[in-house]
Amino acid sequence: MSLLKGKKITLGVTGAISAYKALELARLLVKEEAIVRPVMTRSATEFISALSLSTLCCNPVSMELFDSIGEARISHIELAQKADLIIVAPATANFIGKAAAGIADDLLTNIAMAASAPILLAPSMNTRMWENHVVSENVKKLERAGYLFIGPEEGALACGYEGKGRLAKVEDILDAAMEALSPKDLKGEKVLVTAGPTREAIDPVRYVSNASSGKMGYAVARAARRRGAEVVLVSGPTYIPKPAGVAHVPVTTAEEMLDACERHFAQSTIVVMAAAVADYRPTKSYPTKVKKEAKTLSLEMERTPDVLKYMGKHKKEGQLLVGFALETDALEENARKKLKDKNLDLVVGNTPAGLDSDLNQVTLIDRDGKKAVLPPLMKDEVAERILDLAAGLKR
Repeated sequence: MSLLKGKKITLGVTGAISAYKALELARLLVKEEAIVRPVMTRSATEFISALSLSTLCCNPVSMELFDSIGEARISHIELAQKADLIIVAPATANFIGKAAAGIADDLLTNIAMAASAPILLAPSMNTRMWENHVVSENVKKLERAGYLFIGPEEGALACGYEGKGRLAKVEDILDAAMEALSPKDLKGEKVLVTAGPTREAIDPVRYVSNASSGKMGYAVARAARRRGAEVVLVSGPTYIPKPAGVAHVPVTTAEEMLDACERHFAQSTIVVMAAAVADYRPTKSYPTKVKKEAKTLSLEMERTPDVLKYMGKHKKEGQLLVGFALETDALEENARKKLKDKNLDLVVGNTPAGLDSDLNQVTLIDRDGKKAVLPPLMKDEVAERILDLAAGLKR
């Protein structure tokens, strides 16, 4: 089940060139099964149509403070008090200034004043405006008042400037929304996560690797950060964007992954080893590309460092270690063996069906032998279940 399923989200859109991105954000929120109530300022309608936004939100757009002339019910109370979360994306300098000053002169600013739910702002404006002292002070004032911010990002702006002011990626806004509604049961924990494959070179263009996409490990890193942890992600080569708010350590080989883990292991309280580390590497790596002159090519292989075993051997009291066991047969038997042999607190058994997929079906076995077989779930939800168990074992 998505973290946002059934959550009532008021999505405010103000008048910025990036308003069109709110359409994609609305689509993603609805995909996560949130109930999205859209609100637009008058200036926002200069950039996108209310029809487009209402269609994607599956709810009508609200713009006026009063639903109609003479009608007594004020919709801002409903949109503010019944919301689990309020998102304003994009949030202009004008809206930020009004919110900081306590001005409530339209529907969206009234909602902000009347809200008891968390308010997440995604600023979007010209670089000079973002750097303006008054805007900076307004942002600080709102942060002190409990407002949440995501972005802005650096990059090319519509006005021709290069700099900070771009609306955050909609995926990052979605993640920030999930964070705002997540329990903070991992606050104070330092979580080390490994993800992705490793590569062991044959020559400058060829290597030994595996089909791991890194999606599972990245999902765990994002979920841990959402739940309040300080997260270090040691990642083999993947095409997944670096998660916001996570310390990202890129590596290539098993040896490099071990070195990175050694540097961060001692200060970590929870370690989730989701990487698919190559078990073998060529004993010799050719300095130049091997030509296809011979009919066959033989490679002598040697064992790589066992990163998970190292962690289990050096685990101290108070540290919790989670490992993965990818098996093609006898999954539970092999997972239980790995749990014992590697001195794990929790093992996640899965099959190759989850490789390079957004879905995963796993069997969770803890140090007391308790087993939970999960149905096929999105990896973001599997990550939450893993952390639920990890948090329980830490208590």
